[in-house]
Amino acid sequence: MIKSILIVAFILLLGVWYLSFLASRLDGLHHRVETSWEHLDALLQRRAAIALEISHSIALDPATSLLLTASAYQAREANIVERSEAESSLSESLKLLRAEELQTPSGLDPQLLEELARITEKISVGITIHTEAVMSARSLRDRPLFRIFRLAGHAPLPMRYSFEDDIL
Repeated sequence: MIKSILIVAFILLLGVWYLSFLASRLDGLHHRVETSWEHLDALLQRRAAIALEISHSIALDPATSLLLTASAYQAREANIVERSEAESSLSESLKLLRAEELQTPSGLDPQLLEELARITEKISVGITIHTEAVMSARSLRDRPLFRIFRLAGHAPLPMRYSFEDDIL
């Protein structure tokens, strides 16, 4: 009798430990999503700042400068709901700037253009990391054991933004 109670208690203890382990793993993935988003957000803010610096160059025509300034300010000041559209707009404006630069050699500061190219590469990597983290957390949360025992607690479901699908 005591032996069977000890076995049941051990199995219950093992089950509780396993659920705690799974909850910790999910918490780590949520933390990874948050840190990858913070890093990506910092890169996007830096890209908008570089775009503003470029837009103030006298080498740009006024229309391109105005478009670039407006989209950069919109990207810097957008709240989380408007962020996706603002970042897509800035990406399109920067593509227009690159197309214009290829057609006519301009007097733009080459250091700014190099920094923009570097930050764009970092953003591409940051988007990949963030997307991977979101997909990992979502796939783990979709498992029945996580839903039955509500191991995610009150953490919001990680999400991707549509601008992450843009080719920067």
